[in-house]
Amino acid sequence: MKITKYGAIDIGSNAVRLLVSNVIEDKEKDPQFKKSSLVRVPIRLGADAFVLGVISEENINRMIDAMQAFKLIMKVHGVKRYKACATSAMREASNGSDVVAQIKEQTGVDIDIIDGKKEAAIISATDLNQLIESDSTYLYVDVGGGSTEFTLFSHGKIINSKSFKIGTVRLINNSKAENKAKFKKVQQWIEENTKQYKRIALIGSGGNINKLFKMSGREPGKPISYIYLNAQYQFLKKMSYKERVSELGLNPDRADVIVPATKIYLSAMKWSGARKIFVPKIGLSDGIIKSLYLNKL
Repeated sequence: MKITKYGAIDIGSNAVRLLVSNVIEDKEKDPQFKKSSLVRVPIRLGADAFVLGVISEENINRMIDAMQAFKLIMKVHGVKRYKACATSAMREASNGSDVVAQIKEQTGVDIDIIDGKKEAAIISATDLNQLIESDSTYLYVDVGGGSTEFTLFSHGKIINSKSFKIGTVRLINNSKAENKAKFKKVQQWIEENTKQYKRIALIGSGGNINKLFKMSGREPGKPISYIYLNAQYQFLKKMSYKERVSELGLNPDRADVIVPATKIYLSAMKWSGARKIFVPKIGLSDGIIKSLYLNKL
C-alpha cells in the first residue's frame, strides 16, 4: 500500500480553502481519495472585485497571511504536491495578476487564475462518475461567490457545460435589474439544454448546499426534494441576518449568501424540471486533488 498526501487551495469569491487529501494506492484496487484536513478562511474577495474592481490592500495582506499559514499546514501534513487555483473574483479584479505576483514573491505560493470553463473541467474530473448512473440525466450545479458552473450529464457523458457570472456575493452586491437579467440568461440555457430529457436530477456543489444538506438531517447519499428546499428557502428568507447567525448558528459569512445560493439551486431545479438534488460534497478542491494525482495540472 502507498499513501501520498496532496494539497488543493481554492481561492473563491466568498472564502479561501485548503484541502489536504490522502491518496491511497493498493494493488488490484482503484485509488482511494480520503480527505485529511479542510481549512476555510472567510476572505470575501468578491466584495472587492465585484464592487470596487480591485482586491483591497487589506485583503491582499490577509491572502498573504493565509497562504503562509497554508504552507505551514501542508508542511506539517507532509504534502507531496499542491496546486492553488483562483476563480471569478481574482479573474475580474484589475489587479488580480499583480496580487498573484505579490503572493508568489512573499510566500512562494504560485496561484493559477482559471476561467469558468477550466473550473468546470477540474470539477468534472472528480469522482462524480461514481455518483452518476449510466442511464440517467443530471444537471450539475456548482454555486460559488462570483460564478455558477452548470454541467449537463446524460448516460455517463458530458453533454454541455457553461459558466455564468451569477454567484452569491455578486447577487448581494448587484442591483435587482442586473440580477433579473442574469437569471434570465441562465433560464434560457437550462431550458434549451434540458428540454429533450424527461427525467433529470440535480447534483449540487458548494458550501451553501452542503450546509443546507446538513440542516436537513438526511443520510449521506439521500437526495433533498424540491419541496423541502423551497420550504427552507422561504424560511431562511423570512429571517433576518442576525437571526440566521444567532438562532441557526450559521457563520457570519454564510448567513447572508445562503439565501441567494438557495435561490440559484431552486431556479435550476424549476427550469430543468428536477424534483430532487443530490449533495455529494464534491467541489473544485476535490477536482484539483484528482487532477494532481493524474498529472493533469
